[in-house]
Amino acid sequence: MTIETATEIRNVAIIAHVDHGKTSLVDALLKQSHVFRANQQVGDLLMDMNPLERERGITILAKNTAVIYRDVKINIIDTPGHADFSGEVERVVNMADGCLLVVDAVDGPMPQTRYVLKKALEAGLRPVVVINKVDREQARVAETLSKVQDLFLELATTVEQLDFQTIYASAREGWAVADESDPKISMEPLFEAIVKLVPAPKGDPRGPLQMLVAALDYDSHLGQIAIGRIFRGRLASGDRVARITHVPVAGPAAVQVQDGAQPAQALPQYRIERLYVFQGLQRLETEYVEAGDIVAVAGVQDVAIGDTIASVEQPEALPGITIEEPTVKMTVGVNTSPLSGREGQYCTSRMLHARLLKELRTNISLRVQETATAAEFLVAGRGELHLTILIETIRREGYEIEVSKPEAVTRIVDGVEMEPYELLSLDTRDEYIGPLTENLASRLAQLVDMRNDGQGTVHIEYKIPTRGLIGFRSFFLRTTRGNGVMNSQLLGEEPMKGEVKRTRTGVLVASEPGTAVTFGLNVAQGRGVTFVDAGTEVYEGMIIGAHPREGDIVINVCKQKKKTNVRSETSDIAVRLTPPVKMSLEECLDFLADDELLEVTPRAYRLRKKTLSNDARHRQQRD
Repeated sequence: MTIETATEIRNVAIIAHVDHGKTSLVDALLKQSHVFRANQQVGDLLMDMNPLERERGITILAKNTAVIYRDVKINIIDTPGHADFSGEVERVVNMADGCLLVVDAVDGPMPQTRYVLKKALEAGLRPVVVINKVDREQARVAETLSKVQDLFLELATTVEQLDFQTIYASAREGWAVADESDPKISMEPLFEAIVKLVPAPKGDPRGPLQMLVAALDYDSHLGQIAIGRIFRGRLASGDRVARITHVPVAGPAAVQVQDGAQPAQALPQYRIERLYVFQGLQRLETEYVEAGDIVAVAGVQDVAIGDTIASVEQPEALPGITIEEPTVKMTVGVNTSPLSGREGQYCTSRMLHARLLKELRTNISLRVQETATAAEFLVAGRGELHLTILIETIRREGYEIEVSKPEAVTRIVDGVEMEPYELLSLDTRDEYIGPLTENLASRLAQLVDMRNDGQGTVHIEYKIPTRGLIGFRSFFLRTTRGNGVMNSQLLGEEPMKGEVKRTRTGVLVASEPGTAVTFGLNVAQGRGVTFVDAGTEVYEGMIIGAHPREGDIVINVCKQKKKTNVRSETSDIAVRLTPPVKMSLEECLDFLADDELLEVTPRAYRLRKKTLSNDARHRQQRD
């Protein structure tokens, strides 16, 4: 087979820890490659187009773009930096030949920096290190570079990977330099490093077609669109192609196969209706593409991530995409509360099942299993945030669901129950060490390292089981008042031992259905804090507040003040209520106990008991 090099193309993935400046760096590359008009207002974080990405300030999905620099097309893949979305990194590294490892000059290499670099080096990508934010006063450039070198010594798989070039940049200011003393003008030194150091893609343009699908999109007119890299051959609009799938997908035509050549008659065939290449933030339709380019194709139905689009005459499968197993699970079911069907558009188990199967096609690190109950499904992901984003996305689409408390995914190995362990890194002020240490001790955390910079900031590392980490993020943010950074990295599995102590106290449970009124809420606030306002519709078994003691208190918040014929001068003065506690989705999930559920609708989050009837719960406790 003849291997030819496409010298006019470079495929590069941008990888980093969260908030180290990947998307800002892509912004600078796009703006300085003249893909926008001179007077066009484009804003910031151009690749974070998802509303949830904008709201949370993080990248959730990997995305493709491309720029032209001196007649060289540079395909850029922006990846997430949060550990919960590391599956996005795993599925796209196959499309690249090199990577830009972005490291914050203040923070230095962080836990996710290690993970993404490990995956990139295992895939054989040529690295270019970009030390970002060197213009900040707290930047520690020399120390950061030293730590990056230590990281490469630990993770490199070949000698060539140790010989990496370092670029110093400020993505916000829009400049990069190869040496700190060079003039800080533009991103041209970074463009030059990509063109010179990232190898051009290799492949035989005259061989039988092989394209690996790494992402999916949908168009209301064209249907499903497959995005991936052509590793061999040439693809033109109108060509007949075969689909080779490595995982079961929806549809009667799905055939599960292994790597290598496959019998053509056993594979479904399709016609390429449209063919696109990337340019800036747009997709440009083209007539044909050759080996080495990243393309989007329309016309191949029932395609899944990891599939191979191959030649009809000689179909050969590429190796599939390997994804690590999930660590956190929860049950997701249709809403069964008395208020179901009032606020959402999709409320049946059939609709929810179809939506979860649709999510599986693009969210490849997610797992969905059916349970003994037809209306409930077991959903597993990489972490709390991974599952939270899924729930929030489904909610905004009009679904009504109820979810259980998140739990760690365990396995039985040689008769021993194994659970995932993570390395927890905390950066905060030393005044918060006491309450954090006390809380983590109840979560079975083991202190690994502690460093103080002498200026009141401390870095602490703990080894902690994933089940102990669930719910800690909210406590950390409350305790440090937002003055801290928390990161975690999966270490592996160890035998389960010990019990995580629950710190949550009892709750206030509504005893009657109806509308919460001021008089009833005032009585409830004499017992604890409330979660609902006056005028909120409640139902029996709904959690309307919390109190500081053990056990649940059943209370009627719909009870009104009795009328009498006795009046006094001050009897009708309005009762002043304490404002209710409003919790976010993450805080609601952290708050849940084993016998509780969270009702999620497009309009509200409602905490409730699994068994709504107060009498039924009493009988269960008695039995």
